[in-house]
Amino acid sequence: MPKWIWFAFLSAVFAGCTSVIAKQGLVGISAELGLTVRTCFVFVLVLGFAAIAVPPTELAKVSSTNLLWLGLSGVTTTISWVFYYKALKEGEVSTVALIDKGSFLVAVVLAWLILKEPITGRVLLGASLILAGLLIVAKK
Repeated sequence: MPKWIWFAFLSAVFAGCTSVIAKQGLVGISAELGLTVRTCFVFVLVLGFAAIAVPPTELAKVSSTNLLWLGLSGVTTTISWVFYYKALKEGEVSTVALIDKGSFLVAVVLAWLILKEPITGRVLLGASLILAGLLIVAKK
């Protein structure tokens, strides 16, 4: 199995842990304050990780195109997190986390439009199952 698949599974495990841990961290405070505190931790930890893992020579490779796309990614991440934390503060983790994973559907369409990635039968089936699960869990 390629290494990137393991990374993706580990990402899913830690993302699942994050939702439950964040819900506990929001007890008694606003979603906005919770997100701010969490983001400060993320900032410090990612800088520390970069200091260890990124060779200084790699900084020269960053282009204006990289900055544009990564900056846009930062903007969309921020907007996503703001709404995720607002939903998490009020809703059930299981429902909020699943609806958030509906982002897969958006990612598939955008990858097809922008990156020209194919939408195969396997992807269509998986997307349909995710959408069905999302609708089932979200319906009260």
